[in-house]
Amino acid sequence: MTPLILTSLADLQGLTVDTIIDVRAPAEYREDHLPGAINMPVLDDAQRAEVGTIYTQASPFMARKVGGALVAQNIASHLRGPLADKDGAWQPLVYCWRGGQRSGAFATILDHVGWRVRLLKGGYQSYRREVVKTLYTTALPHRLMLIDGGTGTAKTALLHQLAAQGAQSLDLEGLAAHRGSLFGGVSTPQPSQKAFETRIAEELTTLDPDKITFVEAESSKIGDRIIPPSLWALMTEATRIHITAPLHARSNFLCRAYADLTQDKAALSDLLDKLRPYHARARIEQWQTQAQTDDWQSLAAGLIADHYDPRYAKSADLRDTPVHRIEVSDLDDNTLARTARALNAKFS
Repeated sequence: MTPLILTSLADLQGLTVDTIIDVRAPAEYREDHLPGAINMPVLDDAQRAEVGTIYTQASPFMARKVGGALVAQNIASHLRGPLADKDGAWQPLVYCWRGGQRSGAFATILDHVGWRVRLLKGGYQSYRREVVKTLYTTALPHRLMLIDGGTGTAKTALLHQLAAQGAQSLDLEGLAAHRGSLFGGVSTPQPSQKAFETRIAEELTTLDPDKITFVEAESSKIGDRIIPPSLWALMTEATRIHITAPLHARSNFLCRAYADLTQDKAALSDLLDKLRPYHARARIEQWQTQAQTDDWQSLAAGLIADHYDPRYAKSADLRDTPVHRIEVSDLDDNTLARTARALNAKFS
């Protein structure tokens, strides 16, 4: 078996293996895993807990004995199942938590079958160390330009238009599975913090640091996920493109972009109630009534004018980064496409 020793995240980009196999328990895999890895656990969650209990309450020997039987049983299931159709040329990379017994047992069996197996030295921990180094302890070399503007100015849609026209972009809200506000939850659960950071690190590795990368301006948290410090430091210093549009255009856009919220009025009512510490009771009741009577345009306009814009203005006062200002009369797809073309031609 040929070990893989990670010296940087870029080592994974040119990796010549057919399948990356994470042999850790499903709960470990769900929290985070190497990009593209599939889960073939040698111990499932219950079995891992059982072996751990035996280790602490009985003896390490008994734990290894029970664990060995379970590992052999599970590897046999993988060989008869998802690996049954792999021919002799198939090349896997195998890893566990720290490159120890679990991945070693699996890799040894695959090697004896005749496959050319690679084992990740240090396991997932070695990968996680590189992610932490990239996003926590090292200054990023990338050139960022932020798409900034008040709520409803179609910043995410503009970012997607830029990407569609070939510009480099980093969609943090997409990676975080959240639209970045109280009303920003989507149907997909947010990834764990570690998985969010893995997604960011993977994206950054593919970007050319010498070219401008467009990123939507965010607060330091997107939903429950925190933007890691190296990236946040870069964002706070980046040049901003500030988008402005009339209130009616912004409220129209919000009604389209957040149409999913209108499908569950009870959930929307709960979200509006969370604004009670910031607004008078009469204002909250007015918004609640608008939501229950499908007056979405008035609700969106009121939230923009009375809740989001005042808070945006306060945060904008703290920024002293260079700003390029763009004013648009509407936020339809054609206008956003024209704006993206102009930005792409000027900055990319």
